Amino acid sequence: MTAGVRQEPREATRPRTPRRARLPALLALLVGLAGIGYRLALLLADAPPTNSDEATMGLAALHIARGEGFPVWFYGQAYMGTLEAYLAAPLVALAGPSVLVLRLPTLALYALFLALSWRLTRRLGGDRWFALLVVAVLALGSDRVVKNQLIAGGGYPELNPAGVALALLTVSLCAGVPGARLPGRTAVSGVAAAGTAPPGAAARLPRWAGWGLVSGLLLWADPLILPFVLALGAVLAGCRRRELIGRAGAVLAAGLLLGAAPMLLDSLRHGRDPLAAVLTASGADAAATWGERLYGGLVLGPPLAMGFCSPGHCAWWQLWWAPAFVVLLLLAAITAGRTLRRPLPPADLGHFPSAANDNFPRSGDAPAGATERRVSPAVRLALLAGAAAVLAAYTASSAAGRTPVESARYLSVLAVAVPALLWPLWTAARRARLWPRPAGPPHHPGALAKSDRSGHHRGELAGSDRPGCRQLGDSESISRTTGGRKRIRAAGVAAVAVLAGMPGTGAVATADAIGGVPATHAEADRHRALVDTLGALGVRHVRAGYWTCNRLTFASGEEVRCAVVDDELRPGFDRLPAYRRAVDADPDAAWVAPAGSPLAARLDARLGPGPGTLRMVEVPGWRIYLPRR
Repeated sequence: MTAGVRQEPREATRPRTPRRARLPALLALLVGLAGIGYRLALLLADAPPTNSDEATMGLAALHIARGEGFPVWFYGQAYMGTLEAYLAAPLVALAGPSVLVLRLPTLALYALFLALSWRLTRRLGGDRWFALLVVAVLALGSDRVVKNQLIAGGGYPELNPAGVALALLTVSLCAGVPGARLPGRTAVSGVAAAGTAPPGAAARLPRWAGWGLVSGLLLWADPLILPFVLALGAVLAGCRRRELIGRAGAVLAAGLLLGAAPMLLDSLRHGRDPLAAVLTASGADAAATWGERLYGGLVLGPPLAMGFCSPGHCAWWQLWWAPAFVVLLLLAAITAGRTLRRPLPPADLGHFPSAANDNFPRSGDAPAGATERRVSPAVRLALLAGAAAVLAAYTASSAAGRTPVESARYLSVLAVAVPALLWPLWTAARRARLWPRPAGPPHHPGALAKSDRSGHHRGELAGSDRPGCRQLGDSESISRTTGGRKRIRAAGVAAVAVLAGMPGTGAVATADAIGGVPATHAEADRHRALVDTLGALGVRHVRAGYWTCNRLTFASGEEVRCAVVDDELRPGFDRLPAYRRAVDADPDAAWVAPAGSPLAARLDARLGPGPGTLRMVEVPGWRIYLPRR
């Protein structure tokens, strides 16, 4: 049944974006490039400091590049996939092993994260100025944040860009692609026959496959992102449930299986349970009081994860974000939930269904255009639910109480929810007219503000300032009474204060992180001198502590192989047992220890001139102990 037809004039041309509207996009580009350049400068200065866990991922990349092995998991454990090693392997094959080469893919992932965050903010209804703010917040880099983003230690650098990509695919699948057209079709509103495929379903199949593939890769790389996958999947199932029953569901399942194939095949072959391994490693079986967990999870966790703390600690004034985060999480969820429950306005020509937005109504579905106007708050609510679940799971684990500063890396995925988290603040500032309005008029009558006789202003919040883009923002109702204006003004001032405090606090933490770069660079130079000295001495096998061994082996390109010992000279945890076998077979294996460490003190007691004793070669910051024969 055809209810109406709307045809686009063939001679219609797409309006140009006003120059003033390009300013925030240009500023966002500059801010993003500054954030990328800052991180590149850190990498060139050997910051953030590397460690043996990152070197373990580097060894996996080295083995892949040489064709000597294709590991599924981080060596020595049955969880945390080696995606970063596969990304770095081509560069390692070309340039050889180094920390810089290992981190170039993580820098590219960060750049992708910024670009996708800009795009997601715009698709969720934010204008260019709001997207600029999101990019600015994400461009800052405190000690904890740059470690999460740049260290190729497994799991963290790829989670945020992939999580944002998943949210973008969800928006695209639920709301359609702006500007898409079905050739030879006019915009028709009506009821499709039962059992027929929705219009545009075939064109969406690659996006369904992409959604499944990204989800599978995320679950293999690190299941920390699972709450976001489930929440966004629920939105997708709610808005496209008819498609999921058919080919779309099969394509999504195929992509999911392909992405998670390494994990699934390994679990079937060896009977491993990655989820159980993650729970054990998180400290779920260790002792910590609930007071310690709540303090580490809710007080220290959010400021550390969002980059508002100095290296290694949080000052008292930097903890303001902890209560603000919880309040914003609740406020943003309430706002999105109220928008979802709000009745839709009567359909008009401005919201007429068309092939452009895939909103052909079907039997039992919402009215035409309803899907698109529900997408933005639904996806925001899913992102907030994912963030809340991650925070709750982290707070419940003993890791939050036992090692809160280091374990805050588990909350790095909270950055995925930043566009949804800041939305109430931006909305309050805009309603109070404390922030610039977007340039350019709305592109269709449905987005124009309307006034009724009661003196209330109604209409969609100007979420998109690009002509030709459908706006997905919330409706606003602004009272014109004196009391209403004062409340709106007060809320706007508070919102601007929080929005200004975020980049301000993050900038201080970023400056503190920069202050530690010279010391990190000096330590890296001392380690390079250690590797060169071992090579000059002809040492090929050593024993050392855990945080020395694999770092030394990777830096030397496996020219030096290392077996782990503890401070009592007893065998420690070797992630690659083959190294221990090689070291034990060498009677001339040396010992390496940081100067002033307990291990060095223990080895100093074995120094002497006779057979069976050790002689020492000192390198700045390090001591090499060679056996006497």
